[in-house]
Amino acid sequence: GGSNDIMARYVGAQLAERVGRQVVVDNRPGAEGMIATELVARAAPDGYTLLMASAAFTMNPAVVRKLPYDPIKDFDWAAMLGRAPVVIVVGPSLPVNSLKELVALGRSKPNHITIASAGGFMHFVSAMFRSHARMDATIALYKGGAPALTDVIGGHAHMAVPTVVTAAPFLRTGKLKALATSSASRISTLPDVPTAQEAGLAGYDASIWWAWATPARTPAAVINKLNAEVAAILKLPETARRFAAEGAEVEIRTPADIRKMIVADLANWAKVAQDAGMQKQ
Repeated sequence: GGSNDIMARYVGAQLAERVGRQVVVDNRPGAEGMIATELVARAAPDGYTLLMASAAFTMNPAVVRKLPYDPIKDFDWAAMLGRAPVVIVVGPSLPVNSLKELVALGRSKPNHITIASAGGFMHFVSAMFRSHARMDATIALYKGGAPALTDVIGGHAHMAVPTVVTAAPFLRTGKLKALATSSASRISTLPDVPTAQEAGLAGYDASIWWAWATPARTPAAVINKLNAEVAAILKLPETARRFAAEGAEVEIRTPADIRKMIVADLANWAKVAQDAGMQKQ
């Protein structure tokens, strides 16, 4: 569901037109994506069953003791779709108007700030923010991104670190204040919001990405065909406009580059989990 579903349906529809084959989006929610991931890991490696993976794919191994698949050995990587930054937001009642003011408040009042989180990706980027800001804050878990942001808007929690895709409707109506994004440069949908680097939080690089994986041992010819077709879709001006409207950016990578990214992300989020004291369950 969520942004995974949006991206899968858009690119899937474009792929169907290009290759003359029906592309079905089979939503298998639950367990932070692990139900769908296991299904693909066990599927035939013929290129007809793809996994719509996101950053959660590389986070789950850091907090799950026994995964029903191996994140390295059980998958090949066909295509990268794009990436979207997170945005640090506060409720309108919190008396801060910049990231520096938020960090100063958090440091002056240890454990005063409550960060609303929906678990999974949102929890990891929240813990990463807390670590980079060097402030003691409580991360409160909610059942989803919408309830978490609702409590920030209502003043029951002080801040959150959602993706731009999730926060955009509340930012447009002024129900949330954006203090900084995690992008390398300012994004077109929030041109007045500084990056974390500009706002004084160096090194805070947290984003959600989307990529298509296949079961391991999928033939190279199939992988290369999928990669080429998706790259062609991503190069269309309409795709860039569609992604930008969702607060995302197109990102094209080779299968080998995606695998390198996966390996690096697995190590990165394992360290974040360790630094935050997250226990494997």
